Amino acid sequence: MSRSVGIMGNDVAGRSGGWGLTALRVGTGAVMAGHGLQKLRDLDRVGQVFDMIGLKPGRDHALLASITEIGAGVASVLGLWTPAASAATTGAMTVAIAKVHGKNGLWLTDRGYEYNATLIAIAFALAAAGPGHLAADGLVTRRRANLGWALGELALGVGTAVAVMALADRRSRQAAEPEETPA
Repeated sequence: MSRSVGIMGNDVAGRSGGWGLTALRVGTGAVMAGHGLQKLRDLDRVGQVFDMIGLKPGRDHALLASITEIGAGVASVLGLWTPAASAATTGAMTVAIAKVHGKNGLWLTDRGYEYNATLIAIAFALAAAGPGHLAADGLVTRRRANLGWALGELALGVGTAVAVMALADRRSRQAAEPEETPA
């Protein structure tokens, strides 16, 4: 099994650190997958919410968010393509912060973004330190983990979120424009 080496050259998947990363990866991956599954169970209602927050067409965006969150969660649980799973988590949570929770401040008691920010921080940490033990990375794929991968997942996740929101805003503006009638 390949070893995951941190930015300071230390073995981050050592005797205790690897199991800690494993627990973090599996626990948050399961939560992320469940977060996506709850959207999928009531896609029409979630689609209406997405329409109201400007992610139009809402049902399509809700389905995409659900698939992204389930995929990121399952990949994380398996420890498979850890930087990609982290980027997907970061992207989904960035949209949630920008469209829903950011205006409410940090704290969850005020419907804030502490949950979303925590998942982004965990995604960054896993991309930087690696998935820990019992992970498919290193067995099925080459294990990739260091500060560069973490910064890459952060940039890809945030960049994709910004692109998705910009496209949704563009669609909303186009839908609001009156249609031209032929002369």
